[in-house]
Amino acid sequence: MDTEMRNKQIALERVEHPEVIQDTSSRRGTMRGPGRLGVGLALLAIPVAIAMLAKRSSGKAALPKEILDTLNFALTLEYLESGFYNQAVASGVIPSSDLAIFQQIQQHENAHVAFFRSALGEKAVREPKFDFTAGGKFDPFHDYQTFMTLSQGFEDTGVRAFKGQAGNLMSNDDILTAALRIHSVEARHASEVRRLRRLKGWVTGDEANGPAALQQAGVYAGDSAWPSEGNTTQLGIDVSQFQGADAGSEAFDEPITADHALSIASQFMA
Repeated sequence: MDTEMRNKQIALERVEHPEVIQDTSSRRGTMRGPGRLGVGLALLAIPVAIAMLAKRSSGKAALPKEILDTLNFALTLEYLESGFYNQAVASGVIPSSDLAIFQQIQQHENAHVAFFRSALGEKAVREPKFDFTAGGKFDPFHDYQTFMTLSQGFEDTGVRAFKGQAGNLMSNDDILTAALRIHSVEARHASEVRRLRRLKGWVTGDEANGPAALQQAGVYAGDSAWPSEGNTTQLGIDVSQFQGADAGSEAFDEPITADHALSIASQFMA
């Protein structure tokens, strides 16, 4: 197997299976997980585990408004991502070398939508209409680099948004557990898309040298409640003094509010 094919295989395994231990400094890292059978079972286990938690939650008392609002916010973001990948896979814009990776991400996002709809039942918000060209600014389903740029932006936004909302789900262990699992999956998606773009698997600073489109959309900016991704002060300590500003900012993903996340998503709502 040539180097490029091996890299693609490793990439797919990293997205499919959360237990794969990878050399994070290189795309040539070695898989030390339980083998292809284990990866295949993990692929099936993600939606099944989420569905089980949804079923357990639905049998309990009515959910409080705070949780309903949080789940509907999360569902809206998942609608965005699932719609984006469903259209992209169908469009043919993704080259065959990367298709299996994005098909796996597509399946995850569709499973996430199914979970939130199941947990919410009749309280679930309807899926908005999306315009992934943002009024003609982008052409993600004909230009692969544009598709990957938006994919990175959506995944990085999802990671920050889920982190910002976790506290609102503390009163329901089942839903909190499922939401944190989804947060973990989104983080793996974000890392893999960034690596496919030949970037680090994590955010550095405010990504000032990154795509202008993501800067303009506010993907890495701060808001009224949380600082930007360039923040290096944690618990009152400036961690940049130990390993530098880049390492200090890379060590933590900064949360964002629901309003901030929706302001990013709304740019792609028709």
